[in-house]
Amino acid sequence: MKALVAYLSFSGNTEEIADMISDHLIMDGMQVDKHQIGLDAPIDAHEYDFIFLGTFTWDMGSTPDEMKDFVLEVGYKPENVAVFGSGDTQFGGDDLFCLAVDKLAKFYHSNWPGLKIEQSPRGQQENLVESWLEGVLQDAKNYA
Repeated sequence: MKALVAYLSFSGNTEEIADMISDHLIMDGMQVDKHQIGLDAPIDAHEYDFIFLGTFTWDMGSTPDEMKDFVLEVGYKPENVAVFGSGDTQFGGDDLFCLAVDKLAKFYHSNWPGLKIEQSPRGQQENLVESWLEGVLQDAKNYA
């Protein structure tokens, strides 16, 4: 199985989540390509069994322009897209917390709820990342 972990990160928090997901997938025996949105060359989404897409939320609940550009570059809505991201409840409260994650999951008709992490995943939130990822992988195996 081959997975893509594509992410957009300015503060480093979403990148930390991407690293955790990548490490877990590699330990699970998957071939993993990491892609830093906005910096790395365009990808061919057809090459991947899973796409893990990570973003932060910008400007009162908006999806960053770089993420929108990535979606346009892909050019279609691949199946098996799972969305994760980091956010901060101090900007807009619970209503806007990681809203870009919700928007992308809805856009891709993701089979899984988006993973939302308050700032850095370090500490207690590491368990949230692992539990979410295990749920995605287990659910995918059930449909295979």
